[in-house]
Amino acid sequence: MRVAVLVLDGVFDSGLAALLDIVHCANTLRTRLPQPPPTWQLTTVGFTRTVRTGAGHRVTAAPVAQAEECDLLLIPGVAERRPDELVAHLSGPRTAPARELIARARARRTPIATACAGSFLLAEAGVLDGLRATTTWWLAPLFRRRYPRVTLDQRQMVTSCDGITTAGAAFGHIDLGLTLIRRRSPALSDLVANYLVIDERPSQAAHTMPGTLAACDPTVAAFEHWARAHLDQPLSVKDAAAAIGVSERTLQRTTRAVLGLSPVRFVQDLRVEQATHLLRTTDQTIETIARRVGYESANTLRVLLRDRTGKSATQHRPS
Repeated sequence: MRVAVLVLDGVFDSGLAALLDIVHCANTLRTRLPQPPPTWQLTTVGFTRTVRTGAGHRVTAAPVAQAEECDLLLIPGVAERRPDELVAHLSGPRTAPARELIARARARRTPIATACAGSFLLAEAGVLDGLRATTTWWLAPLFRRRYPRVTLDQRQMVTSCDGITTAGAAFGHIDLGLTLIRRRSPALSDLVANYLVIDERPSQAAHTMPGTLAACDPTVAAFEHWARAHLDQPLSVKDAAAAIGVSERTLQRTTRAVLGLSPVRFVQDLRVEQATHLLRTTDQTIETIARRVGYESANTLRVLLRDRTGKSATQHRPS
């Protein structure tokens, strides 16, 4: 399988290295399987002979023309962490050749994979319109506003839709690499994960900070402030809307547009966040904590914790 790894100036060093290391490890370990899959033939390509990474290192790249006949176009994300600068960079003239390359690959139906901010580059190239994708959780509100034609699932660590694979936050590059290996050989993916001591993470939900997302919009920020002050009480979206001076419909619509969540779902996230904090920092019983975050039944909280974080209440206690 011919894989072209497209590196742009400012590429995230760890993301690039993780993808290369995982694939090289798979190539090394594949012969240990009774029926090894074919090797992955990696070529790092760029628009210049030398590419400077986000940390200032230099990467030697083959001519980008070699990407035109690859079986997979793999694009590590860039290291820009400032939202406005990220969009300006990925939508500007310097990355126009990359967007054109991506569009041509899509037209040929070449599979494409990226992680973190790389999803923005694919969206700018127009190849994600009408598809489902993910990106780093804290950029989700910006992504959702800028690319309304893309169905964003910020909770997933890796999504695949119609030949395009996207992964979440920066170290989602690791999950992306394992996913690509797993498609060819689940046994080899397990072998690589064990040798590199990698745990696959199906969701970003456990790492998402609701307050960070809410701060992206004044209405949602006001709702978050109100909700945190009333976590121990039954949720009333009507009362919340009245308290912050908007209609119930406006609150529903704004929360959905900014967060991709209903107000009820967002408050559940706040309750999980607070409950997790209390489990880690106090010796209060699960029954007491459940009441403090608005649940009469401790079992309701147990189920919610397992669903949202993948861990039981006991597993959140310090060891």
